Amino acid sequence: MALNVKTFKTRSLTAAVFVVVMLTGLLWNQWSFFILFSIIHFGCWTEYQKLIGLIDPDYTTITPFHKYGVKLAGWCIMLYFTSDQFGLFGIPLHEIGWFLGLLCLFILPIVELLFAKEIKPKNIGYSALGLLYISLSWGLMMNLRCSFIPPTKEGVNFSMDTWGKLIPIALIVSIWINDTMAYIVGSLIGKTPFSKISPKKTWEGTIGGAILCVVVIALLGYFTAPANGYRVIHWIAIAAIAAVVGTAGDLLESKLKRVANVKDSGHIMPGHGGFLDRFDSLLLAIPFVWLYIQLALK
Repeated sequence: MALNVKTFKTRSLTAAVFVVVMLTGLLWNQWSFFILFSIIHFGCWTEYQKLIGLIDPDYTTITPFHKYGVKLAGWCIMLYFTSDQFGLFGIPLHEIGWFLGLLCLFILPIVELLFAKEIKPKNIGYSALGLLYISLSWGLMMNLRCSFIPPTKEGVNFSMDTWGKLIPIALIVSIWINDTMAYIVGSLIGKTPFSKISPKKTWEGTIGGAILCVVVIALLGYFTAPANGYRVIHWIAIAAIAAVVGTAGDLLESKLKRVANVKDSGHIMPGHGGFLDRFDSLLLAIPFVWLYIQLALK
């Protein structure tokens, strides 16, 4: 019992710190948002490379230039997807990202040819998948924060800075509600296994979590509609995408961990695992929500 109490206290304290850090990064300003997701980006990359190394030991033989260069190249993708809100010494970050990205594209292959004992296409492929899975997703999250265009509707009273926070926060809240409600519903009435990849998931919990996620976000969208200017159908769509694709993202990361034969992707958050454990659903959901925004709201 003492161990359970200690574990509960550890998980609770870690969760509280996690919430405070996330809210500070999300709500303070655009720079805190950028710093928060830059840290998450590099954390996810570190754990991804560790998992791939466990799945295929050949990946552990990549040169330091490859290992750290691909992380930097991925961060350049994040820089590229920022807007004119971000700048250093009068130079927009997206221009810096474009320039550094071209340098990485030119320099990394040359360095790899010079210093790698053997060029293995599969290792390059693993890194390329990481750029799509991790860096592109966080880049699109930056784009949602920086380049979102509010509706032209009378009575809309959100500030431009609030507009930038709106969709990212709605997406993160949707993922959180879906995960939490799926766990609660599954614990109460779950009987039918959902997937062999994640034995604890049930169909009852998965469906119940998705329904409750959509209902809660729809209600929030309805009661804030006079201020946010968007029809409820859009909030329903975002919540539904987050619930369905987010669940797929969770299963994908669970599959990676199972193949790598590890319980958690990392230990940065005691009792909660690592970066990929916390953001697996979000990583896969972001591109689909971003695509919906481009097609339906811009």
